[in-house]
Amino acid sequence: MLATLQALGVMPSSSRPGVSNDNPYSESLFKTLKYRPAYPLKAFDTLFAARTWVSALVRWYNHEHRHSAIRCVTPAQRHENLDQDILDRRVALYETARQRNPLRWKGRTRNWQRVRAVHLNPDRKFPSLCPA
Repeated sequence: MLATLQALGVMPSSSRPGVSNDNPYSESLFKTLKYRPAYPLKAFDTLFAARTWVSALVRWYNHEHRHSAIRCVTPAQRHENLDQDILDRRVALYETARQRNPLRWKGRTRNWQRVRAVHLNPDRKFPSLCPA
């Protein structure tokens, strides 16, 4: 198996053997795709079939799948700066619903403020490389 991978130009990495979460972003993406209803139950018949499926997944992930970390908008909406208008409309919708039925709302409504930045480890402090 190793020889086959090397022949294909795939080099093994042993920088952190046994660690499955070296890249949390890719691990999260793998979980998302594995839980898709359209996740294939068997291997693809051809490379073309695999590429077609992955292309459809990428299109869905970026243009249809609403991401909770960016307030339930799609990455495409975020990159095209369409998210602020969507979030503003949600605020107005929630406020209208709250005014129509105030007994339904005990506290504040959902936070629809635009997320400025998304970080992997926002609270992580890096030690200074230079002494004070």
